[in-house]
Parts: sequence; C-alpha cells; structure tokens
Amino acid sequence: SPWVSALYLPPPSAIVAAGLDMAASGELWANMTASLGRIAAGYVLGSAAGVLIGLLLGFSAIAEAAGNPILYSLYPVPKIALMPLIILWLGIGETSKITIITLGVFFPVAINTYAGVKNIDPLFIKVAVSFKASRLHVLRKVVLPGALPMIFAGLKLAAGTSLLLLVAAEMMAAKEGVG
Repeated sequence: SPWVSALYLPPPSAIVAAGLDMAASGELWANMTASLGRIAAGYVLGSAAGVLIGLLLGFSAIAEAAGNPILYSLYPVPKIALMPLIILWLGIGETSKITIITLGVFFPVAINTYAGVKNIDPLFIKVAVSFKASRLHVLRKVVLPGALPMIFAGLKLAAGTSLLLLVAAEMMAAKEGVG
C-alpha cells in the first residue's frame, strides 16, 4: 500500500500518461497557447513600462524625487495579493490576468533599470555633454548602453515572477491555460 493516496499525490507515471493523452487530443497545445499569449503580453508590457520608468527615474532628478518613494513603497506589496482587487476592477477576463503579470514584471525591471542608470560612471555623461550631446543623445548613446546589464538582470528576474503569477492568475479565474 502506498504511503500517500493517489487521490492526493498521483504517481509520476499517471501524470506522464495524462500529459501524453492531453498532447494527443490537442488540449495541451490549446492551453499552452493561451498561457503563452498571456505571459508574452504581460511580460512585454511590464518590461517596456519598467525600462521607461527606470530610465526616467534614473535620468531626471525631478522624476526621481517624485517617483522613487512611490516605486519603492509599492514594490514589497505581493502582487498575487492584488489579484482579487484587480478582478473586481477589471473583471475575470484576459485583462486581469495580463495586468497582474504586467505588475509583477514592471517592478523588478524598473528598479534594476534605475539602479543601472545610477551606477553609470558620471564621467561618461560629462564627456558626452562636453561634446555638446543633447539629453536624448546622452540617454540613447551613453545611459541606455551603460544600464543594459542591469536591465537584463531585471528582465531575467521578472521572467520567473511572471510564470508564477501566470499560474496563480489562471488558478483563480481561467477557462483555459496551464494554471
């Protein structure tokens, strides 16, 4: 007799068999497509907004003074705890699932982008300014390339978060998807 009932913890062989059956019937591919669409939309929206806000906060003293307290005070809030509130505001459809993923991706990307901009050697910016570079040119040719390693670190960190939030969002309210 097994230590744990198959009702609570099915054996790996049963999981593999069910997965193969779902793949053969096409059910697995339909659910994977729905989940990948949600995660892609949330990841793209959250990372684009995170990079933009992070660059703005790191490059503008006024934006930094106004935005940093908000960013750092909202970051520790567990995004999954916001799910019921987001469902109330946006409904049970795709928008709420994509929004929770977007929020989960936004914060690590924005904070890492901000840190990357702040870690750029000020001498590089001074050299660009001394050569009469415009603010946009300095941002595009000096700041963004200098911050890229930290931006990519934030994107990597956000990838795992987005997957966890996808599963949680689909468990709460979804007709199809991996969660």
